[in-house]
Amino acid sequence: MPAARPARVPNQREGADEVLAAGTTVDHLTETYRAHYRSLLGLAALLLDDTASCEDVVQEAFIRVHSARKRVRDPEKTLAYLRQTVVNLSRSALRRRILGLKLLSKPMPDMASAEEGAYDQLERDALIRAMKGLQRRQREVLVLRYFADMTEAQVAETLGISLGSVKAYGSRGIAALRVAMGAPA
Repeated sequence: MPAARPARVPNQREGADEVLAAGTTVDHLTETYRAHYRSLLGLAALLLDDTASCEDVVQEAFIRVHSARKRVRDPEKTLAYLRQTVVNLSRSALRRRILGLKLLSKPMPDMASAEEGAYDQLERDALIRAMKGLQRRQREVLVLRYFADMTEAQVAETLGISLGSVKAYGSRGIAALRVAMGAPA
């Protein structure tokens, strides 16, 4: 049996040439980055809201494509890889921001005492009872005007009545509420 030939081991220089042949070159990547930096920055600006983040994203995109340049088989697609990386990094930055906002501690609202809460509830109950005691049109006008925050014209259009009628029903309804709630006139 003939002796097995040892496998040829490429020297360092040959190995480096093979890697560059399998992907885009550093020079091509750098030239593409320099030529399209402003357009990449503009792309990031459309996705993010502050300049510093846009610059960070574009620089990080260059670093990531540089470290994975052997996967860019066609040098003509280098710009496409850079663009896609900018989009992906922008999405990640937005996700981190949203998560950060969700995790921020929320200030505690000023808590009312139990007595204040009970008093507010009694006032609401009294107002609801007084509202139920109003004429139907007065109640409708007051609810639309003050609770739905509509203008007098919008209330008139919604109820199909004149602007003067809205004013009259509203005025009479408030007067009736004052009497029912025991407020001074």
